Amino acid sequence: MLPGMVYLVGAGPGDPELLTLRAAKLLNEAEVIVYDHLVSAPILEMGNSGAQRIYAGKERGNHTLVQSDLNQLLVRLAREGKRVIRLKGGDPFIFGRGGEEVEALAAAGIAFEVVPGITAACGVAAYAGIPLTHRDHANSCLFVAGHLKDGSIDLDWDFLARPGRTLVVYMGLLGLSTLCGKLVAHGVPETTPAAIIQHGTTSSQKTVAGTLATLPQLAQSARLAPPTLIIIGDVVRLHAQLDWYESAAVGAGAD
Repeated sequence: MLPGMVYLVGAGPGDPELLTLRAAKLLNEAEVIVYDHLVSAPILEMGNSGAQRIYAGKERGNHTLVQSDLNQLLVRLAREGKRVIRLKGGDPFIFGRGGEEVEALAAAGIAFEVVPGITAACGVAAYAGIPLTHRDHANSCLFVAGHLKDGSIDLDWDFLARPGRTLVVYMGLLGLSTLCGKLVAHGVPETTPAAIIQHGTTSSQKTVAGTLATLPQLAQSARLAPPTLIIIGDVVRLHAQLDWYESAAVGAGAD
């Protein structure tokens, strides 16, 4: 039996045209595709039609497989000689638990390859018309998860509150009120521009923009659903001017 191989592949933020050429090639050659809930249907459809598909999605409070079982699944499939694509939304090494999975593969002596994808922060911000850095608005950018491994959002608020940067929060919808309140309590002006984007880069993308003071209520009124991405900082002011994707969709709908 030939040795198996696991490819840890980033599927990008949703739009299938943002998939890398390497990722598309591997999907077409896959024997097994193990995919997450953030992988869009059009991307999954690009995979080899004869490949076995295994859903391994993780949503907050609802894990199809615990991480240890998922790691062992990848090891077992590779030991069976399978060509396995582990398909993850965004980039596998940015809040995707990819590091944990390749650690398990390395420990088991399984050959693997990591194929980067466009992470949500970059792809979603671009489709929302919000530059993450800009010489007039922000000289740095910080990515954080909206909840920790234990489910809390007890972050280093003093560090996050430093001025002159863009803060991008993954998986922060449920804790949005706490997030905004904590930042204000640690010295960030409540007038700081902030936005939350639902289903970025897809046809159901929706951007809600306001300030730290107003965003929680605006998001609640908009009845947003995960996945979402939160962007906080002066660069959010540019959304109204640079919004090309949703504006184009509205214009097309009016024709």
